[in-house]
This record gives sequence, structure tokens and C-alpha cells, in this order.
Amino acid sequence: MSHAVLALGAATVTASGCVWYLPALADLRAGADRPLSHHRAAVTCLSGWATTGVVAVLLLVAEAWWIPSAAAAAGAAVTVGFRIRAAEQRRRESRETARHWARLRLRQSPPDTGRGRCVVAALIGFGLAAAAATTAWRVAAGPEDGGDWLVIATVPAGVVALFLALAFVSARRLR
Repeated sequence: MSHAVLALGAATVTASGCVWYLPALADLRAGADRPLSHHRAAVTCLSGWATTGVVAVLLLVAEAWWIPSAAAAAGAAVTVGFRIRAAEQRRRESRETARHWARLRLRQSPPDTGRGRCVVAALIGFGLAAAAATTAWRVAAGPEDGGDWLVIATVPAGVVALFLALAFVSARRLR
């Protein structure tokens, strides 16, 4: 295969890689807005894509195969080195973030025992059961006129609202 065909392929791949190296450029331009690991990952990305671009140019210019091959090997080595440093930095930042969150968790209130959730669930469950029983009792009594149907529709809603209010107050008090 000729140098020109390989150069065209490498140039096409480099041009299509803009979906990776343009955001990496934006990360580098962001400055202190991004963590150091993001900067190092962006440098890694740019060095890899720059290597591909340089190899494309060298395939057009150089006659010998060893020149673009040496550039590709050197660029790959630099990219791998940058990637290792970025991964180390990311691990350090993750550990530091975990340490900060652990300190914040120590200052919080004691863990919830789940009692509040059980009380709220029980109040809501009893409210729904009371509303269903009220509705069944009113329907079984036999509505006599149109006003009874209004009572049958509104009383259970009021019962549920009462129990929801009790659940809300209970949850606030337990918290």
C-alpha cells in the first residue's frame, strides 16, 4: 500500500476525531474550572490525535517507512505516559473527594433508624383503610338522594387528607 493512501486514511481519521479533541481543547481552555485530572486527560487526548496528524503528514513527506513508524511509536509512548499520569491524578482526586465526604458524613446527625418511615407508612395505610371503610359503610347504607353521593365522594378524601396531615406532622416531629 502506498504512502499516499495511508496518509489519506490517517488524515481522514484525524479529521473525524474532532469529536474527541475539540472538547479536550475546551477542557484545556477552561483553566481552573476543571480538575487537574481533566486537564491531564485532555492533554492525553490531544497528544494521541496530534500523533495521528503528524503521522499523516510524515507519510506524505517521507520516503522511508521508518520515519512515520518512529513518529507513531514515539507519539504512542508519550500518549500512554500522559494517560498513566492522568489516571493516577484521577485516583488521587477520587480519594480526596471520598475523604471530604467522609468528614461531612461524620458531622451529620445520627443515622435514621427507619422508625419515621414506618410511622408515616402506617398512618397513610390506616388513612386509606379508613377511607375505604367509610366509603363501603356509606354505600352499604344506601344513598337516598343526590346529596349522599357527594358525601360518599368527599368524606373519604377528607379522611385521607387528615391522615396525610398526621403523617406529615409525625415525620416533621421525628426528624
